[in-house]
Amino acid sequence: MSEDINLDFDRERRIGQPEIIYGESKSNEQLIEIVEQLQRAELNGLFTRVSPAQADAVLSLYPSISYDKVGRCLTLQVGAPATGRGELALVCGGTSDIPILREAECTARFLGFDSRVYADVGVAGIQRLMDRLDAIRKARVVIVFAGFEGALASVVAGQVSAPVIGVPTSVGYGVAAGGQAALNAMLSSCANGLLVTNIDNGCGAVMAAARILPLPTL
Repeated sequence: MSEDINLDFDRERRIGQPEIIYGESKSNEQLIEIVEQLQRAELNGLFTRVSPAQADAVLSLYPSISYDKVGRCLTLQVGAPATGRGELALVCGGTSDIPILREAECTARFLGFDSRVYADVGVAGIQRLMDRLDAIRKARVVIVFAGFEGALASVVAGQVSAPVIGVPTSVGYGVAAGGQAALNAMLSSCANGLLVTNIDNGCGAVMAAARILPLPTL
């Protein structure tokens, strides 16, 4: 067992959600060791920001693990999946935001949400959003992914009563500055109560939703 890996097996009991593994800076050997530790503990696992090369190394030893190439997430399913957290609406401005939305979708499934995706409904053609508002309003939490000026989050937050979490994405030309413009716009939104994550943090947005909507206790 590697001495540089110390998984937090008590986290789910302590805060109601398991540790999620950030894979981007880890070696193939570290990822494989983490999979082995989770299996020995009989725990499910989610790995985010896993490159195709990293995934290939893991899947060569554990082919039953699922990999979402777009969202870059590995999901290890040892026991029964979590269920019962309710419906999330995942809303994005354009198809360029889809990779971050897919990371959130993988996280939502792992944490027990039933998620619905509403893609390519950005403010440049706002009628597309209005056509879907009745369905979006049925969700218990709405997560909005938007780059460029990030206006979609403010628009949605002004139209629904559920909690809204904005995820600025690193999409856009020039002064969009890798998501900084969208981040600042969402933080300065006049739609009171809009929550905002870090740039491209789809996983963190769903984890925030999980704190808002904890799993029902038996």
